[in-house]
Amino acid sequence: MNLKSSFVGKKELGVRVLHDDLDATTTLSQNLVSLLPALYERNIVIVCIGTDRSTGDSLGPLVGTKLKEKGLNSFHVYGTLEEPIHAINLKETVQRIYQMHQNPFIVGIDACLGRMKSVGNVCIGTGPVKPGAGVNKELIPVGDIHITGIVNVSGFMEFFVLQNTRLSLVMKMADLIADSLIEASTTMQQTYSVQPFSPLKRFSKYK
Repeated sequence: MNLKSSFVGKKELGVRVLHDDLDATTTLSQNLVSLLPALYERNIVIVCIGTDRSTGDSLGPLVGTKLKEKGLNSFHVYGTLEEPIHAINLKETVQRIYQMHQNPFIVGIDACLGRMKSVGNVCIGTGPVKPGAGVNKELIPVGDIHITGIVNVSGFMEFFVLQNTRLSLVMKMADLIADSLIEASTTMQQTYSVQPFSPLKRFSKYK
Protein backbone atom coordinates (compact mmCIF):
# COMPACT_ATOMS: atom_id res chain seq x y z
CA MET A 1 0.00 0.00 0.00
CA ASN A 2 2.95 2.34 0.45
CA LEU A 3 0.99 3.91 3.26
CA LYS A 4 1.62 4.96 6.80
CA SER A 5 -0.62 3.36 9.43
CA SER A 6 -2.13 4.88 12.52
CA PHE A 7 -4.30 3.54 15.29
CA VAL A 8 -8.01 4.13 15.77
CA GLY A 9 -8.92 5.24 19.24
CA LYS A 10 -6.89 4.78 22.40
CA LYS A 11 -4.62 1.80 22.93
CA GLU A 12 -5.91 0.77 26.33
CA LEU A 13 -4.04 -2.54 26.42
CA GLY A 14 -0.85 -3.61 24.77
CA VAL A 15 2.90 -3.63 24.73
CA ARG A 16 5.83 -2.26 22.72
CA VAL A 17 9.15 -4.07 22.37
CA LEU A 18 12.31 -3.52 20.37
CA HIS A 19 12.74 -6.18 17.69
CA ASP A 20 16.15 -7.35 18.95
CA ASP A 21 15.29 -7.54 22.67
CA LEU A 22 16.23 -10.97 24.03
CA ASP A 23 12.75 -11.60 25.44
CA ALA A 24 10.83 -9.94 22.59
CA THR A 25 9.16 -13.11 21.29
CA THR A 26 8.05 -14.23 24.75
CA THR A 27 6.78 -10.77 25.68
CA LEU A 28 4.74 -10.42 22.49
CA SER A 29 3.36 -13.96 22.58
CA GLN A 30 2.25 -13.62 26.20
CA ASN A 31 0.46 -10.39 25.42
CA LEU A 32 -1.19 -11.97 22.40
CA VAL A 33 -2.48 -14.84 24.53
CA SER A 34 -3.96 -12.33 26.99
CA LEU A 35 -5.80 -10.49 24.20
CA LEU A 36 -6.99 -13.37 22.01
CA PRO A 37 -10.22 -15.31 22.63
CA ALA A 38 -10.13 -19.04 23.31
CA LEU A 39 -9.59 -21.12 20.18
CA TYR A 40 -12.90 -22.91 20.66
CA GLU A 41 -14.88 -19.67 20.89
CA ARG A 42 -14.11 -17.80 17.65
CA ASN A 43 -12.13 -18.06 14.43
CA ILE A 44 -8.90 -16.10 14.88
CA VAL A 45 -8.04 -14.42 11.59
CA ILE A 46 -4.68 -12.77 10.88
CA VAL A 47 -4.92 -10.01 8.25
CA CYS A 48 -1.46 -9.00 7.02
CA ILE A 49 -1.71 -5.66 5.22
CA GLY A 50 0.88 -4.26 2.82
CA THR A 51 2.56 -4.74 -0.54
CA ASP A 52 5.66 -6.42 -1.92
CA ARG A 53 6.27 -3.35 -4.10
CA SER A 54 7.58 -1.26 -1.20
CA THR A 55 10.31 -2.39 1.17
CA GLY A 56 8.87 -0.63 4.21
CA ASP A 57 5.32 -1.69 3.52
CA SER A 58 6.23 -5.35 2.94
CA LEU A 59 6.15 -6.15 6.67
CA GLY A 60 2.59 -7.47 6.63
CA PRO A 61 2.95 -9.72 3.55
CA LEU A 62 6.27 -11.03 4.87
CA VAL A 63 4.61 -12.04 8.14
CA GLY A 64 1.78 -13.75 6.25
CA THR A 65 4.22 -15.64 4.05
CA LYS A 66 6.29 -16.79 7.02
CA LEU A 67 3.17 -18.00 8.85
CA LYS A 68 2.06 -19.95 5.80
CA GLU A 69 5.51 -21.49 5.36
CA LYS A 70 5.65 -22.52 9.01
CA GLY A 71 2.28 -24.27 8.70
CA LEU A 72 0.29 -22.26 11.25
CA ASN A 73 -3.09 -23.98 11.27
CA SER A 74 -4.87 -22.75 14.38
CA PHE A 75 -5.23 -19.21 12.99
CA HIS A 76 -6.49 -18.25 9.54
CA VAL A 77 -3.96 -16.14 7.62
CA TYR A 78 -4.70 -13.63 4.85
CA GLY A 79 -2.11 -11.52 3.04
CA THR A 80 1.18 -12.86 1.66
CA LEU A 81 3.88 -11.70 -0.73
CA GLU A 82 2.17 -13.64 -3.50
CA GLU A 83 -1.36 -12.52 -2.57
CA PRO A 84 -0.98 -9.18 -0.75
CA ILE A 85 -3.79 -7.20 0.85
CA HIS A 86 -3.47 -3.54 -0.07
CA ALA A 87 -5.46 -0.38 -0.74
CA ILE A 88 -7.16 -1.79 -3.83
CA ASN A 89 -8.49 -5.04 -2.35
CA LEU A 90 -8.60 -4.33 1.39
CA LYS A 91 -12.34 -3.69 1.69
CA GLU A 92 -13.27 -6.65 -0.49
CA THR A 93 -10.97 -8.96 1.46
CA VAL A 94 -12.41 -7.95 4.84
CA GLN A 95 -15.95 -8.45 3.53
CA ARG A 96 -14.93 -11.87 2.23
CA ILE A 97 -13.49 -12.80 5.63
CA TYR A 98 -16.80 -12.00 7.31
CA GLN A 99 -18.60 -14.11 4.70
CA MET A 100 -16.31 -17.09 5.26
CA HIS A 101 -15.80 -17.02 9.02
CA GLN A 102 -18.41 -17.01 11.74
CA ASN A 103 -17.85 -14.09 14.12
CA PRO A 104 -14.11 -13.77 13.36
CA PHE A 105 -11.66 -12.20 15.77
CA ILE A 106 -9.31 -10.24 13.53
CA VAL A 107 -5.68 -9.36 14.19
CA GLY A 108 -4.60 -6.54 11.87
CA ILE A 109 -0.89 -6.46 11.01
CA ASP A 110 0.71 -3.51 9.25
CA ALA A 111 3.86 -1.43 9.01
CA CYS A 112 3.89 2.14 10.26
CA LEU A 113 6.18 5.13 10.58
CA GLY A 114 7.07 6.86 13.83
CA ARG A 115 9.68 8.80 15.75
CA MET A 116 13.35 8.08 15.21
CA LYS A 117 13.79 6.53 18.66
CA SER A 118 10.84 4.20 18.05
CA VAL A 119 12.07 2.67 14.78
CA GLY A 120 12.45 -1.09 15.18
CA ASN A 121 9.69 -1.41 17.76
CA VAL A 122 6.83 -3.88 17.41
CA CYS A 123 3.58 -2.86 19.09
CA ILE A 124 0.51 -4.86 20.12
CA GLY A 125 -2.68 -3.17 21.27
CA THR A 126 -6.44 -3.29 21.37
CA GLY A 127 -8.46 -1.83 18.52
CA PRO A 128 -7.80 -1.76 14.78
CA VAL A 129 -5.16 -0.31 12.55
CA LYS A 130 -6.27 2.30 10.05
CA PRO A 131 -4.11 1.81 6.96
CA GLY A 132 -3.32 4.92 4.98
CA ALA A 133 -4.20 7.45 7.66
CA GLY A 134 -0.78 9.05 7.46
CA VAL A 135 -1.19 9.99 3.80
CA ASN A 136 -4.88 10.89 3.88
CA LYS A 137 -6.18 7.69 2.32
CA GLU A 138 -9.75 6.70 3.18
CA LEU A 139 -9.30 3.02 4.00
CA ILE A 140 -11.33 0.95 6.43
CA PRO A 141 -9.94 0.19 9.91
CA VAL A 142 -9.00 -3.46 10.37
CA GLY A 143 -8.78 -5.63 13.47
CA ASP A 144 -10.12 -6.28 16.94
CA ILE A 145 -6.48 -5.95 17.98
CA HIS A 146 -3.42 -4.83 16.04
CA ILE A 147 0.25 -5.65 15.62
CA THR A 148 2.34 -2.92 14.03
CA GLY A 149 6.01 -2.55 13.27
CA ILE A 150 7.62 0.89 13.18
CA VAL A 151 9.86 0.52 10.14
CA ASN A 152 11.06 4.09 9.57
CA VAL A 153 10.68 7.77 10.46
CA SER A 154 7.51 9.75 9.78
CA GLY A 155 7.00 13.41 9.00
CA PHE A 156 8.34 13.94 5.51
CA MET A 157 7.81 12.25 2.12
CA GLU A 158 6.30 9.09 3.60
CA PHE A 159 6.06 7.29 0.24
CA PHE A 160 9.76 7.84 -0.40
CA VAL A 161 10.68 6.82 3.15
CA LEU A 162 8.78 3.52 2.85
CA GLN A 163 10.41 2.77 -0.49
CA ASN A 164 13.87 3.30 1.03
CA THR A 165 13.43 1.39 4.26
CA ARG A 166 16.09 -1.23 5.01
CA LEU A 167 14.90 -4.73 4.12
CA SER A 168 17.08 -6.29 6.82
CA LEU A 169 15.14 -4.46 9.53
CA VAL A 170 11.77 -5.37 8.04
CA MET A 171 12.78 -9.04 7.76
CA LYS A 172 13.87 -9.16 11.42
CA MET A 173 10.60 -7.58 12.55
CA ALA A 174 8.59 -9.98 10.38
CA ASP A 175 10.44 -12.94 11.92
CA LEU A 176 9.66 -11.64 15.40
CA ILE A 177 5.96 -11.14 14.70
CA ALA A 178 5.58 -14.53 13.01
CA ASP A 179 7.45 -16.35 15.79
CA SER A 180 5.34 -14.59 18.43
CA LEU A 181 2.09 -15.62 16.74
CA ILE A 182 3.26 -19.22 16.44
CA GLU A 183 4.32 -19.29 20.09
CA ALA A 184 0.97 -17.80 21.12
CA SER A 185 -0.87 -20.39 19.04
CA THR A 186 1.11 -23.24 20.60
CA THR A 187 0.45 -21.94 24.11
CA MET A 188 -3.29 -21.62 23.44
CA GLN A 189 -3.54 -25.11 21.97
CA GLN A 190 -1.75 -26.58 24.97
CA THR A 191 -3.87 -24.57 27.40
CA TYR A 192 -7.24 -25.52 25.96
CA SER A 193 -6.26 -28.96 24.61
CA VAL A 194 -8.96 -28.66 21.96
CA GLN A 195 -9.13 -28.21 18.24
CA PRO A 196 -9.49 -24.64 16.93
CA PHE A 197 -13.02 -23.36 16.39
CA SER A 198 -13.96 -24.71 12.97
CA PRO A 199 -17.43 -23.69 11.71
CA LEU A 200 -17.10 -21.57 8.58
CA LYS A 201 -19.81 -19.83 6.65
CA ARG A 202 -20.56 -21.13 3.20
CA PHE A 203 -18.59 -18.89 0.87
CA SER A 204 -20.32 -17.12 -1.98
CA LYS A 205 -18.22 -14.94 -4.26
CA TYR A 206 -18.34 -11.31 -3.22
CA LYS A 207 -20.13 -9.12 -5.73
